[in-house]
Amino acid sequence: MNMSDLLNQRHSCRAFLDKPVPTETLEQIFELAQRAPSNCNVQPWQTLVVSGEQKDALSQALVNAVMQQQPPNPDFNWAIAYQNEHRERQFGSANALYGALGIAREDKRARQMAMLRNWQFFDAPHVAIFTMDKYLDIMGAVDMGIYAQNLSLIMQEHGVSNCMQGALGQFPDPIREMFGLPDERGVLFGMSFGYADPDAPANQARTTREDLKTNVQFF
Repeated sequence: MNMSDLLNQRHSCRAFLDKPVPTETLEQIFELAQRAPSNCNVQPWQTLVVSGEQKDALSQALVNAVMQQQPPNPDFNWAIAYQNEHRERQFGSANALYGALGIAREDKRARQMAMLRNWQFFDAPHVAIFTMDKYLDIMGAVDMGIYAQNLSLIMQEHGVSNCMQGALGQFPDPIREMFGLPDERGVLFGMSFGYADPDAPANQARTTREDLKTNVQFF
């Protein structure tokens, strides 16, 4: 499969089959992702790949934290309120998902329950938690994004679907406690992954992309 096919076929998967990815395949995917470029080759990613019973325990701990209705306490700056065209695209993404799920705009409870699915990892058999040293700040975040994109496309090549989730960086305390992360390491975001359930309504949702002229100028 060439890169164009991978990019065109990949989408955010929010429903998975109860079928773990073989360990050998996981190791191949994450080994190849190590080839990601990074500023000065610092390779800042410290990735936690969580599966099985420990994944279920982590999900329960995160759901408990969210249900306490305390404000998020992310390790990095997630306090961004989208404006103008960015906000419009955010609404478009939400409408695509909730439309596929048949959730009306005024049904706030159903939307909240759909949001809670983030911390249940959409029932995926695996989740990757992306952490890095906090002092690396925005430069480390750039490198982490490149690394995560590598992972996403390599997974697609292996028939493994995924969903990038900024929500998994909003409540880092259960992750820090479960895995004994030192204070200097922060949780940036995460990615649920596994084999897609092709019949699930959530997986029928598709987002649009802007015309090239909107985002790119040639000089």
